[in-house]
Amino acid sequence: MINELNYDKLHKEWMEAQPFRHVVVDNFFDDETALKIASEYPNVTTDKGVFYNNALEIKKAIGDWNQFPKTTYNAFDYMCSMEFVCKIREITGITNLRSDYGLHGGGFHMHPRGGKLNMHKDYSIHPKLGLERRVNIIIYMTPDWEESWGGGLQLWSHDEERNLPKELVKQVYNKFNRAVIFDTTQNSWHGLPDPIDCPWNKSRNSLAIY
Repeated sequence: MINELNYDKLHKEWMEAQPFRHVVVDNFFDDETALKIASEYPNVTTDKGVFYNNALEIKKAIGDWNQFPKTTYNAFDYMCSMEFVCKIREITGITNLRSDYGLHGGGFHMHPRGGKLNMHKDYSIHPKLGLERRVNIIIYMTPDWEESWGGGLQLWSHDEERNLPKELVKQVYNKFNRAVIFDTTQNSWHGLPDPIDCPWNKSRNSLAIY
C-alpha cells in the first residue's frame, strides 16, 4: 500500500533532523490508495467521531475502526502490521516498536476553517497499555489543498528553563500524501497554532497513527 522507501537515507535524515528526530516522506501511499482514502473522508460536519473545540484545539477526530470505509480500514490494518512496524524500525533504529491497534488519539483527523492545534508535546505513557509512546505518524490527505490556507505542521525547539516551546525551526506544509514521522520523546513541540483559512467546504484532513 505504500511506495518503496530508502531506509538508509531516511535513517540518516532521522538521526540528523532538528529540532527533534523526524523524517518527511512524500508520495507515501501508492497513488491509487491515497486517492481512495482521500475520497473516503466524511464531511467535517459529520456526527461521527468527536468534535474538539477548546483552548488547545479545534478539530474533528474519528478513531473507531467501525467508522472507517474499506480502503482506510485496510490502510490502518497494514500500518498496524509487523511488516510495516519493521519498516518504521529501520527508519528510526528503535528495535522494540509495536503499533497501537487501539488508535488511541489516532484515526481520521479533520481541521475545518478556523481549526488549529496549539503547540504541544504528546503524552508520554499510553493510558491503557502503560507503554511509552515513541513515534507519531501523520499523513496529509487533502488532494487539492492550497498552501495559502495554512495548516502546515510546525516543529519548535525546546526551552529547557521554562519547559515551553522556544522557536519555530521547521514547518512541514500540508502536501497531499506527505507523511511526517517523528520521535515523541525528545521534547517534541509540534502543532498548527495559526487558525486554518480554507474555504468552508474544505477541511485539512490527515491520518494519524502511533
